Amino acid sequence: MIIGTAGHIDHGKTTLVRALTGVDTDRLPEEKQRGVSIELGYAFLDSPDGTRIGFIDVPGHERLVHTMLAGATGIDFALLLVAADDGVMPQTREHLAVLSLLGIDRGLVVITKCDRADAARVLAVTADVRELIAQTPLAGALVLPVSSHTGEGLAALKDSLFQAAHDTAAHIRATEAFRLAVDRAFTLDGVGTVVTGTVHAGHVSVGDELQLVPGNRRARVRSLHAQNRTVTTAHAGQRCAVALAGVDKHEIERGQWLAEPAMVMTTERVDVQLTLWHGEARALRSGTSVHVHLGSASVLASVAVLDPPVIEPGQSGRAQLVLRKPLGAWQGDRVVLRDASASRTLAGGRVLDPCAPVRYRRTPQRLAELDALALPTAQERLTALLAVAPQGLDLRRFAAAQGTPAGDLPAGVLRHTDAHGDLALGAAQTGQAQVRVQQVLTTYHATHAEELGPDSARLRRLALPRLPEALWRALLARLQAAGQAQVRGAFVHLPEHGVRLSATEERLAQKVATPLLAAGFEGAWVRDLARDSGEPEALVRVTLVRLAQRGELYQVVKDLYYPLATMARLTAIARQVATQNGGAVAAAGFRDATGLGRKRAIQILEHFDRIGLLRRVGDMHWLRADSQLFSEPVMAEASP
Repeated sequence: MIIGTAGHIDHGKTTLVRALTGVDTDRLPEEKQRGVSIELGYAFLDSPDGTRIGFIDVPGHERLVHTMLAGATGIDFALLLVAADDGVMPQTREHLAVLSLLGIDRGLVVITKCDRADAARVLAVTADVRELIAQTPLAGALVLPVSSHTGEGLAALKDSLFQAAHDTAAHIRATEAFRLAVDRAFTLDGVGTVVTGTVHAGHVSVGDELQLVPGNRRARVRSLHAQNRTVTTAHAGQRCAVALAGVDKHEIERGQWLAEPAMVMTTERVDVQLTLWHGEARALRSGTSVHVHLGSASVLASVAVLDPPVIEPGQSGRAQLVLRKPLGAWQGDRVVLRDASASRTLAGGRVLDPCAPVRYRRTPQRLAELDALALPTAQERLTALLAVAPQGLDLRRFAAAQGTPAGDLPAGVLRHTDAHGDLALGAAQTGQAQVRVQQVLTTYHATHAEELGPDSARLRRLALPRLPEALWRALLARLQAAGQAQVRGAFVHLPEHGVRLSATEERLAQKVATPLLAAGFEGAWVRDLARDSGEPEALVRVTLVRLAQRGELYQVVKDLYYPLATMARLTAIARQVATQNGGAVAAAGFRDATGLGRKRAIQILEHFDRIGLLRRVGDMHWLRADSQLFSEPVMAEASP
């Protein structure tokens, strides 16, 4: 269990921690000289059952609330201190607001310096404190009078803390990916770079590789200290010191995270569920500039209130935080907002979606997605989000945002997984998409009866233009498997529809089949096939167009045709060239690999762009890794 102190300056936080643990958490010379805490301090206390309790001692000065927040995020139990001689003071109220807005509902109040006040004064301060916490998550918390100098009440306080540690359940995020909020970085002789912080989720072991977030710097865990003990594994809910190999302390700063690389999540926009502190005088409106505190980070941002239009004091609502610089964030992380001048605490809540959209953020569709993301467990969120996401869900991105792998998918979900992505479309949306494709094909066949059907890319534009291409291909495969559509080459049609050849066209198709194959990589021109076959050029042209409509030939440019076998060979070469060049296919490389001239090589590459094998960017053609065109071998052979 990790305990965080809170309270006004000079109300005895550091003195109380020293009385409980024997450790002076003021480690800086300036702190000892001034008698005021400036930085976070740490101490530990062993309970009778062997549980080690960690303390984070925070500064109480009004100008150091940002430091207090860096320590308070991630604590399990709060100690709110109020001096008997001073009573409730400004930072008492603000620190209580911080604890409340962080959702910390376990803690107790300590009336310190009881040796400096009489019994009546202690009772009066106790009554003030009970009234103060009545509207907060700490309502009803135990209030204990203590004197760190005389020892009065220390035994009762220790017993209460030991019982709280004993009652602490397993950490709610213990099974998620490892994340530690960095609050210090330094160098130790013989050890190297060390970072310390609170483990917010998961576990880490010596030898693991971690990544600094924001950023892409990775480092290996050389050694670990958890709760001030040497360990081989540390887990959520512990104070942890991590010795890192491969990174310098100057590359690390407070506010970064150490995280499992597979679940890294960096964002500049985050959708949150917020509660405006009941003590605020005005509602929270869009355009408000704030300081966002998340983990150990503090970032300037502006607020866009989503629902309702404004958030009244004491009320909750959803908002998007547009950050001035990236930070690491995951679903469920707690956030606190302070005003632009960092003079008071405004609101707090939790992250709903660290992958917040730039557009359509207030639409009914988006608000339905946020409803789904507000559900208690990752599995419930996944199921509900699939039910409302019209264009499907990126499961890898979802998992990274949740900090845990995606769970089981509901029945009927359409899924496409490869090295580049893992996408899923909900069962209801999949059914609607299938119906939509069939409707579009029916209309297309009625108006273009002479054609086999639209090519796949055109059909997608007509039917489901926003559906990701990978899910589109998976949908076509499902339609084929169900006998609801057929795919010939690049063309899609309903099973009952097809381009039929006349007897003359059938005869001519057989006559030109051999010359088409013999033409190799150069392809066959209509005029040459007509001349060699002794058939009218117009008839040959019509027949080849019909064969292309049936998906049995490819027309690369007007009147230039390739049979399936030759096109399969050219496709394989394009893939091979791309593999050798990091996914890129240059005209010169393809020309050399095929032995073609530059003009013909460019014509074929542009054809590949049109049919979805490649994608042109500038002068380069890039292989679409998710393209399944000619992924299965064609039996017939072609020679260059």
